[in-house]
Amino acid sequence: MSESRPYKVFSGTKSKYLAERICQSLGCPLGKMIITHFADGEFGVSFEESIRGVDVFLVQSTFPSCDNLMELLLMIDAAKRASAHSVIAVIPYFGWARQDRKDKPRVSIGAKLVADLLSVAGIDRLITMDLHADQIQGFFNVPVDHLYGSLVTLPYIESLGLEDLVIATPDVGGSKRAANFAKKLDCPLVLCNKTRARANVVSSIQIIGDVKDKNVVLVDDIVDTAGTITIAAEEMMKAGAKSVRAVASHCVMSDPASDRVQNSPLVEMVFTDSIPYAQKCSKVRQLSVADMFARAIKCVSENASISDRFGF
Repeated sequence: MSESRPYKVFSGTKSKYLAERICQSLGCPLGKMIITHFADGEFGVSFEESIRGVDVFLVQSTFPSCDNLMELLLMIDAAKRASAHSVIAVIPYFGWARQDRKDKPRVSIGAKLVADLLSVAGIDRLITMDLHADQIQGFFNVPVDHLYGSLVTLPYIESLGLEDLVIATPDVGGSKRAANFAKKLDCPLVLCNKTRARANVVSSIQIIGDVKDKNVVLVDDIVDTAGTITIAAEEMMKAGAKSVRAVASHCVMSDPASDRVQNSPLVEMVFTDSIPYAQKCSKVRQLSVADMFARAIKCVSENASISDRFGF
């Protein structure tokens, strides 16, 4: 392991809560930066301390609105122009990741566009968590450290001490993720076959596997409108499940997701804090990934292996 280089951590507006927790774990202050807003909605970024020759870690999830992405791009540009040694984007939630391919004619590939924007802005590295599609890492020509929220959520599931545990996925697209959970927990895996009427609208769900008299934990990466996850929970209960919980990495929770979760048979809905959640839903619980990202930042600054500590 080489000697640690000097580094500083800065944050965009909407991810400051997480950056503060990361800095607390690292034992360092959050860097001083000002985002100035103008009357027409435009804004500018300025660092209020020297970052010359320093590794700069910029914490910002790129969830809606687009201001979060634009803030990050301006932060990257400002850091490059201030002679930072390197600029590392720390994006716990990588927005637009669901647009990772052309699934019909004449559509954009948003994930690739965002990757290009970050690259052109000047990042030297990306640290992110639970991309919607692993292959998005290939959209970048810089190193990508892909962390797993399961390092936080899996111990929580184990701590519940549930008997007759079954891991389930609300759609076949998440089968690999759910299979990894089932393998680690040494329990059966159940799949759901989902059909959509249109985007964000589920037509039907069929359960593939046995959930009768089982405690089911649904595993997903993103919960947006919560339509899929709540319908899957209802179907599990109809099939005789004892209880149904859900675990997901990213708490997008667009309206009316909170109401759907609150009125569903779900015992609880567990997320990481990659995205802030301020709405009222007694069933929602968030587990912090601050320590995990702090350890990753420390590894990068010390040129230490990340895969040894963060592999699933």
